[in-house]
Amino acid sequence: MDGQHQKQKNKYSIIVPTYNERLNIGLIVYLIFKHLREADFEIIIVDDGSPDGTQDVVKQLQQVYGEDRILLRARPRKLGLGTAYIHGMKHASGNFVVIMDADLSHHPKYLPAFISKQLKTGADIVTGTRYVKGGGVHGWNLMRKLTSRGANVLAQTLLWPAVSDLTGSFRLYRKSVLEDIISCCVSKGYVFQMEMIVRASRKGYHIEEVPITFVDRVYGSSKLGGSEIVEYLKGLAYLLVTT
Repeated sequence: MDGQHQKQKNKYSIIVPTYNERLNIGLIVYLIFKHLREADFEIIIVDDGSPDGTQDVVKQLQQVYGEDRILLRARPRKLGLGTAYIHGMKHASGNFVVIMDADLSHHPKYLPAFISKQLKTGADIVTGTRYVKGGGVHGWNLMRKLTSRGANVLAQTLLWPAVSDLTGSFRLYRKSVLEDIISCCVSKGYVFQMEMIVRASRKGYHIEEVPITFVDRVYGSSKLGGSEIVEYLKGLAYLLVTT
């Protein structure tokens, strides 16, 4: 079967966790529709009880694009990224799942490249990477770039995961593969992304990479702080012992 026919057969469920993303969600939905004109997809928005009116904006988007294309699957409060993916996956009708951030740091223009890479290689996972030629980071100061790169190099050295960007969270998964690896993961928050790709590598799944430029959020405040860095280091130690 050629790639075009396979592309038409596949369906992509795009899970977008949100918390206070009222200013971003409309634009990211528009950009997804703009860049995936030929793909069969749905967008599953998992909102953790945002007090800023994010859900009201999503309901307006449903009126524009249809409730079959924009699925709002809200939760009562902040319950963590990992459980947001599990919650979204329960409602996914696609055979592939895309996970991306709502804050425009993951630009939907890369989605066709993810899909194309998967079709050409038969990969189980396609992950965006900032750390190969063609990838990068825009909008971070030097200290944050050094912290991020240092964290990634440390993880590479200790875990040997066979991917260049462990802490990135812009990925396409075969749904059956995501269901398998997510059931093995115990980490929460930002460490969850790292655990998923390490577990996938250890299980021997076929992983491919696409260079992306990560852009610091346009609207709103970053949710990464000192506590997340401590959690990262604890998570790294856990993975070193258990994988």
